[in-house]
Amino acid sequence: MLKSLFSLKTLVLGTVLLLLLLALPQILSRFYVYLLALIFAIALLATSLNLVLGFGGMYQFHHAVFYGFGAYAFALLATKSALPLWFGYAVAPLCSAALGLVMGLITVRLNRLYFGMLQISLGSLVWAITFRWYDFTGGDDGIHGVPLPDLIGSSSGAYYFNLTVAAVCLLVMYLIVNSPFGRIFQGIRDNPERCRAVGINVQKQQLAGQTIAAFFAGVAGTLFVTVEGSVFPDLMFWTLSLEILIMCLLGGWFIFLGPSLGAAIIIGLRTFVGIYTEYWTLILGIVLMLLIFFLPEGVLGLFANKAAAETARES
Repeated sequence: MLKSLFSLKTLVLGTVLLLLLLALPQILSRFYVYLLALIFAIALLATSLNLVLGFGGMYQFHHAVFYGFGAYAFALLATKSALPLWFGYAVAPLCSAALGLVMGLITVRLNRLYFGMLQISLGSLVWAITFRWYDFTGGDDGIHGVPLPDLIGSSSGAYYFNLTVAAVCLLVMYLIVNSPFGRIFQGIRDNPERCRAVGINVQKQQLAGQTIAAFFAGVAGTLFVTVEGSVFPDLMFWTLSLEILIMCLLGGWFIFLGPSLGAAIIIGLRTFVGIYTEYWTLILGIVLMLLIFFLPEGVLGLFANKAAAETARES
């Protein structure tokens, strides 16, 4: 099975990339190490969205709520409980999965656009509660100075931790996409009526998909706290969900690693453009317009189409 999922070329390229990423903290400055660790977290978040968007055809318009919920769950466990800090890394993603399950039970009965709009409403409700509950969540101030385990307290420790967790989670999601469940999920995306006709419980499969995606978004939330050491309500705001959606579209939302590339591009642009101007949202809007007109299938989608065309000519 593994041979059918990973070609020799893929394994070689993956190994070379992993070795390069392992070596980078030894040659880069602390700022770039921090930036890469943040990219690992956001790449995992974008890929978790694409699990239900690109491969499931679900209009998940407020995916950031699961990301922020996981980050807050970890921060609250670390600052308001006597439990071991590592315990938060296990529990926080489960909290996000539970939220995904609850929201899914309400939203999966609706189709496409109505599903997405109701999810925005529910996610905004969670954000509003977090924003106003000063005694528990810190309100609009957030939670700062979140303690971390000594092993990952340094910038290089956070980098290697985020790299390891993100790589493992991406591998698990790739296996899920190529599993029987993943094939059924993609079949529902392409033709839900036919899937119902052959006896597949479409809503049950979509609910499972949203819960899984919410879990990995929660993992990404804990990785964000590992890098930043703080949380704030903007992690749950709908504009972040839009930014994550653009990452998926930019990298290629029908290509598994497309969202990771999109995350790296957007985070890099936001960081370096922000040095020269405060109008980042304007730049993001321009990127979205150019994307719609010139790269409707994303960067990796463009290369995939060219490769497929070359293969067709050779055959």
